[in-house]
Amino acid sequence: MRRGWRPGSVPLLVGGILTALLIAIALTSLVWTPADPTRMRILQKLKGPLVSGLLGTDQLGRDVASMLMRGAFNSLTTAFAAVAVGAVLGTLAGVAAAANHKLDAVLMRICDALFALPPILSAIMLGALLGPGALTAIVAIGFFMIPVFARVTRGAAMQIWAREYIMAARMAGKGTARITLEHVLPNISAQVIVQVTIQLAMAILTEAGLSFLGLGLPPPAPTWGRMLAESQTYLIQAPHLALAPGLAIAAAVLGLNLLGDGLAARLDPRRRQAS
Repeated sequence: MRRGWRPGSVPLLVGGILTALLIAIALTSLVWTPADPTRMRILQKLKGPLVSGLLGTDQLGRDVASMLMRGAFNSLTTAFAAVAVGAVLGTLAGVAAAANHKLDAVLMRICDALFALPPILSAIMLGALLGPGALTAIVAIGFFMIPVFARVTRGAAMQIWAREYIMAARMAGKGTARITLEHVLPNISAQVIVQVTIQLAMAILTEAGLSFLGLGLPPPAPTWGRMLAESQTYLIQAPHLALAPGLAIAAAVLGLNLLGDGLAARLDPRRRQAS
């Protein structure tokens, strides 16, 4: 193997650049956009890229580039919040199940029940109760993430509990909670971090689907999913309306998946030893 080469270097680099660029655009939209993303200019509607603004205008004359930038922030914040809910609750459930065999059967059955409720269906039910909005999307996506993180952390934690140093910690008088905090969680943090990046990509896709169905942030807040939904009528007349958010979603998902693959290769001790 080439000297200096480390597993996952290329995916990690490309994924990191794409993800960093996406976050930078999202944060920039808070302080600057080429135009007000909610301002309607009917006389400038359906203008092509570079004719009116960098990426043209939509059917209401709103600047597409500005909507895309602000949509990045709205989509990312919803996805990050949902994954945070799933990661925290799922990790707690996973390590608790690995540490206690009685809890294991109960928690895993609850995870099976949550798996039976896909986020789109959950969002439709929650939308009927709470109305469409960011909270509906976060709760629906976040609860779907819980069993994913629970199963990943449970499997990783059970491997740690079988190690010799855990037995030594027990013989030293450490309790289950202390062993979990001092030994189990630090040793499974790499798997959790990798899973977070993978689930962020899924969360962005799911959030776009919910917004496409009208279950995300309400208008006039721009989101990538709603931009795709509103572009359907104008696919022939103004294809840039669909291409812009579609390519943004693809780039975000690609970047996060590459980042996850790179982190998995970099943090996997077996791959590090092979290199």
